[in-house]
Order: sequence, then C-alpha cells, then structure tokens
Amino acid sequence: QVQLVESGGGSVQSGGSLRLSCAASRYTINYGCMAWFRQAPGKEREGVATMDRSGSTSYPNSVKGRFTISQDNAKNTLYLQMNSLKPEDTAMYYCAATYAYCSGLLPHRFGYWGQGTQVTVSS
Repeated sequence: QVQLVESGGGSVQSGGSLRLSCAASRYTINYGCMAWFRQAPGKEREGVATMDRSGSTSYPNSVKGRFTISQDNAKNTLYLQMNSLKPEDTAMYYCAATYAYCSGLLPHRFGYWGQGTQVTVSS
C-alpha cells in the first residue's frame, strides 16, 4: 500500500527555518496532487501547500511568501521549506496525496496520509 513518511520536524526559535521531507513509496509523487497540512492541538487540520502534477503550487495567505513546496522526482520525495517561522506555525505537519487533481486544501480530498512530524516554534 501507499506509504508517506515525513521527517525534518523539530524545535526552532521564531524567525528560524526548517525543511520537512515526505518520502513516498508505492505512489509516484508527480502523478497526482500532493499537499502539506498541519494541525495544532484543539484546532482543525489546515492545508498549507499543494503541488499538482504540472508543478503548480498553491498556498494560503497565512504562509504565502514563507513556505515553499517542492519535489524531487528522482527521490520520489516531497519537501516543505519553512522560513520566517512564527509561534503560530507550531503544529503537527502531515504529508498527503491523492491521484485526483488538486482542487483546494480540503483534507477529505486526500486519501493517503503520513504519520506526521512535529514542528514547535518558540518566541
């Protein structure tokens, strides 16, 4: 079955950077739509970036200009570069995938999920 394994989370001070990775197996990352979501305690899961099969990307205003989604097809790995991190970025970050076209940052549209990696930003 499809496996998505995230890594790269950790603790960083406000203004710092982290790069998350999502290694996919039994799923070709440039075949459908891939995304990064995050979920803080007591809050709903929130989409922070998508990349479709053509390489087009989308971000919500909350992270636009600070986060960048990218992929390495040779490694079948998705990345999320996060710069200028803020305490409100603290959350569990999840990689998600679907064979369908990208159509918004809605969790229910994605059928495959990783286990998550924790990002903690201190002020």
